Amino acid sequence: MICRPLFKEEYTQLPDFLYEAIFLPEGVIPPERSIVLRPELALYYEDFGKGCADLSMAAEEDGKLAGCAWARIMPDYGHVDDDTPSLAIAVLKPYRNRGIGTALLKGLLESLRAHGFRKASLSVQKENPAVHLYRRLGFKVIRESEEKYIMVSALSSE
Repeated sequence: MICRPLFKEEYTQLPDFLYEAIFLPEGVIPPERSIVLRPELALYYEDFGKGCADLSMAAEEDGKLAGCAWARIMPDYGHVDDDTPSLAIAVLKPYRNRGIGTALLKGLLESLRAHGFRKASLSVQKENPAVHLYRRLGFKVIRESEEKYIMVSALSSE
């Protein structure tokens, strides 16, 4: 597995990865793929690469993308302020539980740190097993609702 920045020509695959990032609790019927066209979800990928915080990592195995993590400053579900990039991450089902998500997230956080960002945020449903990954990598809950956490990772020691 190779962990690398997402190539510009691969940005068109972000809607597919966004769909894969949708957490579905056991027994829930998946939504139509067109759900990612909704404005509140399209902001995760539209014009990606044009913003100062539009950074990404891709996991490639045997020449195919196995996963992707990306960040941008946007008014999404995990938004905390206008200086903090929000993250999205997805690993395709055949590649899950192999450490790919950890590698992607570590790479993305390092890239954000190198670009001078002080923190990163995300929104995650409480039932999502990825909560454990985020905690392990230093994310802390700063807000919560009945169903989800807003988590932040400090990227600098300041």
